[in-house]
Amino acid sequence: MCATSIPNWDPRDPEVLEDQISAYDGLRAQCPIVHSEFLGYSILGHADALRVLNDPDIFSNAVSHRLTVPNGMDPPEHTEYRAINDKYFTDELMDKFEPVCRKIAVGLLDALPRGRAIDIIESLAELYALRVQSAFLGWPASLEEPLRAWTEKNRVATLAQDRPAMKAIAVEFDGYIRRLLAERRAAGQAAPQDLTTRLLKEQVYGRPLTDMELISLLRNWTVGELGTIAASVGILIHQLATNPELASRLRGEPGLIGVANDEVLRAHAPLIANRRITTGGAEVAGHRIPENQRVTVVWASANRDETVFGDPDEIRLDRDPALNLLYGAGIHYCPGAPLARLELRVLVEELLTHTTSISQVAGMAPVNAHYPGSGFASLPLVLR
Repeated sequence: MCATSIPNWDPRDPEVLEDQISAYDGLRAQCPIVHSEFLGYSILGHADALRVLNDPDIFSNAVSHRLTVPNGMDPPEHTEYRAINDKYFTDELMDKFEPVCRKIAVGLLDALPRGRAIDIIESLAELYALRVQSAFLGWPASLEEPLRAWTEKNRVATLAQDRPAMKAIAVEFDGYIRRLLAERRAAGQAAPQDLTTRLLKEQVYGRPLTDMELISLLRNWTVGELGTIAASVGILIHQLATNPELASRLRGEPGLIGVANDEVLRAHAPLIANRRITTGGAEVAGHRIPENQRVTVVWASANRDETVFGDPDEIRLDRDPALNLLYGAGIHYCPGAPLARLELRVLVEELLTHTTSISQVAGMAPVNAHYPGSGFASLPLVLR
């Protein structure tokens, strides 16, 4: 328990941004809850994160000024839209998509040079995230570069809390999706039979989804997927480069790759945090949070809580998976988790198959990503 008052901190302090994971570890040692103007009340402890995640009546997800389907909704509205969302992440669809995902991974890996330094983030992680997401939704290759540039602009504007820029960036993304939907409608029966076309036929409350609802749903899938998958790829490959024992074990026992991925991403979160807002007064970690206050669940801290995980940096494949908050918990558990797990498992399987070693580059250190991103902005490695 910390002192009677909640400590203040600055999430955008250069020292924090330089090494977010270490900064959160230090804060958590002082108090499991801290406050800032930028993020409101930040929840750092595992038990307190679960307290927030499992009480959507008090800790509402309706935090955005824009329509956000379904993760920015509360029950009963969330229940209706989540039912539509979950139809696109079934085991059947994942099995069908796996060969496509594997082909993309192999193509990118085959194109990478061997025996010299490359930036894994630029050369593999970002491209893989873009291409698998576009393939999953049936989007054209022409959108790849605009979406890549859009993702970076969104990250910069979010960190700066540049509201005009954030609004313009949102409108830009909506424009891409609106054009895709219009093209599918105009094509009629000749439209590609992919998930984007299928979405046009969905109904909620007995009526078709509106364009704004469709755009919001696709924005939620895409924005959430691109940044976190790219970050996850970098984090996983960095771990394989710095932990040769783990890499060797997974080469010999590829069936453990899925479990290992989840554990590595527990220790180094690809997504820093999610927002909530209080609908009434609540007590967390022995402190009172008033009504109508921003609350931020910091996954990158809660999933490293020493009271639950011991040494948070130790990669153990025998941990209880129920304790891992990588994909959240409660009714807002990440709906795209099956797709993310598939994409990451396939990539690591093919990476270990297509290489004999992955090593760091002397004199070329990784550059950490800054909030709201995680992982690495640059990751020089050598593949052989």
